[in-house]
Amino acid sequence: MNNTQMSARVGLFFIIGIVLIYVTFESLRGNSVSRTKGYTVVAGFPTLKELKAGDEVRMAGVKIGAVELTRLANGRAEAVLRILPEMQIAKDSVATISMAGLIGTNYVAINIGTPANGVVVAGGEILTRTAPDLNQIMSDLGSLGQDLKGAISNISSAFGGSDGKGGLFTKLDRLVSDNSAKIDATMANLEAITAKINQGQGTLGKLVNDPAAYDQLLATVNEIKGAAADARIFITNTQSIIDQVKTGKGTLGTLVYDEDAGNNIKLVVKNLSALSEKLNNPNSTFGQLIGNDQLIRDAQATLRKVDSAVDSMGDSGPISAVGVVAGKLF
Repeated sequence: MNNTQMSARVGLFFIIGIVLIYVTFESLRGNSVSRTKGYTVVAGFPTLKELKAGDEVRMAGVKIGAVELTRLANGRAEAVLRILPEMQIAKDSVATISMAGLIGTNYVAINIGTPANGVVVAGGEILTRTAPDLNQIMSDLGSLGQDLKGAISNISSAFGGSDGKGGLFTKLDRLVSDNSAKIDATMANLEAITAKINQGQGTLGKLVNDPAAYDQLLATVNEIKGAAADARIFITNTQSIIDQVKTGKGTLGTLVYDEDAGNNIKLVVKNLSALSEKLNNPNSTFGQLIGNDQLIRDAQATLRKVDSAVDSMGDSGPISAVGVVAGKLF
């Protein structure tokens, strides 16, 4: 093999290597040799979370394009997505930045949406939603761990004590030690009380051990319930009477709300008042009858004469009887 052939072969291998490198590079960037194929849409996010050109765009898990470029515009981060020409994105579809596994690359996930409501045109903007960031989640978990550590430290300090001061357990132990005599006395008293109850002593002991006392208590409670029921009935009846009086029904309601009845009562009271004045007047007939003792004595004398005349009439004839009566009376 001469030098010319060797040079040609080396050059051919070099060209093939360059082509393979180019194809591999383009495949890694957009998984497609032609970058002008399809149409572009814009997706805006507060942050792209390490999203870069060449990352996949998936709809329902199926690749429909790739990220063409990323940029900062309109006060936000934007990703320009190149979508396959045969794929349509509904206007109500929402794009999120997702991660392919814990150590995988990011990609743009788009839900299917409803194409009947319209589709995003070329150069248009797709709706977006910010998904939880793994880094933020890990940071929050770290903060939570610090909070838990602080809470556990506080609990440990409360139970074990700090700065040479006794903790909760130490204080409880000291409290029990200082009041052991009182606690023993209290326990002894409780034991004596329970012993008396078991022996049927005292009111509580009788209630616990004596069925008759329990029955009496139950009967008393039932009587109290019955009295309460009667009281409720009385209150209900009283309320009914009050309602009738308010509506002017019945005698009392008539007296309270009937103007004519009220006037008649006033007239009767006025007449009674006038009659009582006459009775108290010593110059009136009734006053004389009530207050003049001489009239009473004269009336009594007259009655005695009538009685004597009646007795004499039984012993005389008709004519003589008239004369006798006249003589007795006059």
